[in-house]
Amino acid sequence: MELTDDDVLEILKLFEQSKFDFLQLEQGERKITVSKGGYSPAGMGGAGVAISSAASSIAAASPSPSPMPAPQPAPSSIPAGLVAVTAPMVGKFYSAPAPSDPPYVEVGSKVAVGATVGLIEVMKVFASIKTETAGVIERILVSSGEFVEFGQPLFLLRPN
Repeated sequence: MELTDDDVLEILKLFEQSKFDFLQLEQGERKITVSKGGYSPAGMGGAGVAISSAASSIAAASPSPSPMPAPQPAPSSIPAGLVAVTAPMVGKFYSAPAPSDPPYVEVGSKVAVGATVGLIEVMKVFASIKTETAGVIERILVSSGEFVEFGQPLFLLRPN
């Protein structure tokens, strides 16, 4: 599935309205890196907005990001003995495959390596969140329907 210019504009609009400070997306020849509020991860070299390849014409058409409040600090540490299951991408988190279905996991659920614990949706495309460690879910850190950032801890798992 190739992104159209309209898809990119929609991504930029959603990004501008979100609480996220940074978005990096690559698909084929198209590479999009967007930052707001002066956020610059290591290696970005301080660039505020960089859109390359076929998306370059979109940069002029899209509104500049509005000032955002300072980013909220990430959880400072994960309790000893627990492992975080993190978001593999930016998007909307869902705890169940459908609103009427039970959640994939609850506190106390035992999970195997590769178990699906939730979904992230971006532009009507869903990606499974899978565990890399077997164990027991100790805490659920996000609510279904909440926007999440890449690398954000979603669950805390006590390994077996």
